[in-house]
Amino acid sequence: MTLTNPEEFVASMNAPGDHLHQRMGLEILEASAERVVGRMPVKGNTQPHGLLHGGASCVLAETLGSTGAALHAGPGRIAVGIEINATHHRSATSGHVTAVATRVHGGRTLATYVIEITDDAGRAVCTARLTCMLRDAG
Repeated sequence: MTLTNPEEFVASMNAPGDHLHQRMGLEILEASAERVVGRMPVKGNTQPHGLLHGGASCVLAETLGSTGAALHAGPGRIAVGIEINATHHRSATSGHVTAVATRVHGGRTLATYVIEITDDAGRAVCTARLTCMLRDAG
């Protein structure tokens, strides 16, 4: 998806649909090129033991970081994740997890975000880092 207007971009990310982040119930609460905040329910995103799936945390992190990178890239450009790493600190079994993606580097061809995911009590669940390649759309 290319960026036309930041508000329309975020609205399209939050609209019902069949993209992975939508199927997981992810919602973007705030978005700018510098900082993106979102949340996701634990229910429906667990592994067989009832714990939040580590891959779900990575989807949340990549979605928020990529959104920030796309906003940083600007109109006519796209952001493509090229590297993600995640450290899982504790499990979550209910409620929601909330993530804050903060830009640590914003260049012409790369953007990097640190994403901190917390549970409803504000405890660290996961810390991730995402780097996106920025390129012209099309």
